[in-house]
Amino acid sequence: MEELTFKSALTSEEIEKNFQNIDFFSGVMAGLEEARAYAEGQAAEDTLVRKRTLPVINVSEIRESLSMTQKDFAAVLGVSRRTVEAWESGRSNPTPTAKKLMFLIQGDHSLVERL
Repeated sequence: MEELTFKSALTSEEIEKNFQNIDFFSGVMAGLEEARAYAEGQAAEDTLVRKRTLPVINVSEIRESLSMTQKDFAAVLGVSRRTVEAWESGRSNPTPTAKKLMFLIQGDHSLVERL
């Protein structure tokens, strides 16, 4: 695996100085407290909320609309045939990424050729 590198016009010292007075733990804790308050209906009026919802999909319907076998559909998605079978039977649920990918494929069948 290739090592990740970070490039900046700032020197290491300048970067370190920029973060000198920042307490990352406090920032994370504040965010968690804000999320808890929102979940309990006690968020401040100016709280910004971004709610992400996953699309509702029917795996077998999508696969059948493509005239694909479970094995072929699994290969396109990068999962096993058993995984597709489990999704279709309701024994397990697709990951959020798989759901989004299938949703996109449902709207544009030509994506299958590019995968």
